[in-house]
Amino acid sequence: MISSKFFSIFASSNCYLMKKFLFFLTALLSVSFAEAKVSLPQLFQSGMVLQRGKTIPIWGTADAGETVTVTFNKKQYTTQADEQGRWRVDLPKMKVGGPYQLTINELIIDNVLIGDVWLLSGQSNIDVTIERVYPQYTQEIDTYENPQIRLFRVQNTTSTHGVKDDILPTSINWKPVTKQNAWLFSAVGYFLGKRMFEKTGVPQGIIVNSWGGTPIEAWISADSLQRDYPMLVKRMAIYQNDEYVKAQMRANMEANRQWETLLNQADAVQDYIRPDYNDADWKAINQNDWTWRGTGTVWLRQHININKEHARKAARLLLGTLFDQDITYLNGQQIGHTGYQYPPRRYDIPEGLLREGDNVIAVRFINKYGAAHFIPEKPYMIAFGDDRFSQNPMPKDVIPLGETWKMHVGVEMPSCPSSDVSLQNLPTTLYNAVLHPLAPYALNGVVWYQGESNTGNPAPYADYLKKLMGCWRDRWQDQQMPFVIVQLANYDGRQQTGMPRPITYQEAPVNSGWAQLREAQRTAAKADAYAELAVINDLGETVDIHPLRKKEVAERVGLCFDRLVFNDKKVNLAPEIIESQWTMDNGKWIISLTLNQPVVSGALYEFEVAGEDGKFVNAEATADGNRITILSNFSPLKVRYAWKDNPLKANVRSLTGLPMSSFELVINRKQ
Repeated sequence: MISSKFFSIFASSNCYLMKKFLFFLTALLSVSFAEAKVSLPQLFQSGMVLQRGKTIPIWGTADAGETVTVTFNKKQYTTQADEQGRWRVDLPKMKVGGPYQLTINELIIDNVLIGDVWLLSGQSNIDVTIERVYPQYTQEIDTYENPQIRLFRVQNTTSTHGVKDDILPTSINWKPVTKQNAWLFSAVGYFLGKRMFEKTGVPQGIIVNSWGGTPIEAWISADSLQRDYPMLVKRMAIYQNDEYVKAQMRANMEANRQWETLLNQADAVQDYIRPDYNDADWKAINQNDWTWRGTGTVWLRQHININKEHARKAARLLLGTLFDQDITYLNGQQIGHTGYQYPPRRYDIPEGLLREGDNVIAVRFINKYGAAHFIPEKPYMIAFGDDRFSQNPMPKDVIPLGETWKMHVGVEMPSCPSSDVSLQNLPTTLYNAVLHPLAPYALNGVVWYQGESNTGNPAPYADYLKKLMGCWRDRWQDQQMPFVIVQLANYDGRQQTGMPRPITYQEAPVNSGWAQLREAQRTAAKADAYAELAVINDLGETVDIHPLRKKEVAERVGLCFDRLVFNDKKVNLAPEIIESQWTMDNGKWIISLTLNQPVVSGALYEFEVAGEDGKFVNAEATADGNRITILSNFSPLKVRYAWKDNPLKANVRSLTGLPMSSFELVINRKQ
């Protein structure tokens, strides 16, 4: 407390000192006022979309007891921060509209729209960006802009110490849809927003919250896991020692740095990239029948003849997909570098680099595990012309690469030591850090697109999925929150091993981890009145765990929301079995499956039956209307369909073209 006597003494002194004191006092009060300012979660920023037709929570922090006034759409709402400084105001249900201004005390948020908000979560197939799928949809992405669709990307982080109150700042924070803004945004999210805007005509808010390679357990709360899976929670608790985690990460970083230093010191990069380097004594290999099974580097060179017409033109090198890391050179100049196996190699060749006559592509593979190899069934060519960025259809003017390369081992290395802790893969860490803080932001529905990381142990997945939907609904205090579960696409899971394999179709029945996980997704969705299953077992790629047809995925997700959220009874989703039975006729066992809708009639494939011995065998099947008939030479107890990682021959489709999910079920004997 500053006394009046102090002011009197101070006023009788130098006026300059008085002014300095008043300036200091004003600054001190300003700092105190600044500390008392209202704080909002990262989700609340200009350009945001709020959910129509539902109560809209607005929340944040302030000094304990501070009065908070929220002004929106010409109305004011007042509350007071509690003892912990937390406050919340629930705006009433509102119709579509905007742009509006939202003010909270001194804070101003502009350009707010009222529409539909969707949360998309999961692993890398949600992460796959517009940049990655661009060659599939070049014209559409080049020409489409829509300020009514807003994109928000949650920044990845983890927490082993319980739930967080807020997410980290992000660079994609309610950006309107343009090619530039969407370039590094989720392709499924982009196309879902576009599809739902075209369907409803209302503003769309797309929140993407995903992390490649993460298992479902990371996205479930500790409370939900504790009773049935206590060891999972204990596993996470081991990493609550921050010093241990830092030490492990530091050790992993140093091991990688030392491994790469030794590798680069011994590898003759400058020699092997020169177009005039003599590679005559290098071994000739075929890219589809070759492996280098060591760790370290291996070099490949290919000579390409360029005619006068194509010389010096800008082009694009399509080098398929490679395992694992590559650095690619053309005529001694680096044109591309990819650090891991999954991204397509699309390397732009600048104007003037290609010359008439002999040109040399040099590829430096770097492998820390597995065998260096090319991925088959991918494009390998040099593309010219304005359509060189498109792969749907393929560019018209191309020079195919040959399958033969010259090969030379650069440096063989021991395996790189690893102590990586990968906190994002531990149970509960993502629920704590990036899911919990989003609530109670009002949503219209959730998309869950995940499962690849759980195919090694699919048995508990249906229960995990039930717990995930349950704890998310609890967090939002909405037990009817709609979920669309995107089922795993078809994919040859053998490709994940890091070892090249011939692409041979599995004709005989197999016990597929991918099919088991699809079945868990199917049964979990079927058991939940507020969930639907988006079946995409025809949209995958045999050799690519990240298929590019994400617009089609978004369309099927949108169909599910048409039924689930908008109650559109005219929408038929994937065909489903509603009744099964078997009878015997003239010595043949006949299995009858009744579907919820007609399917394309004719011969069907990928059906299998099993008897008392539990061994499945292939079976003949036909479709007629909404009935499937299966013939068996023995008394069948079970039937299953499309029970493979990559069921390419599965052909049960609705009359609108939607595929039926894989399934396994016990057949009922007709009474």
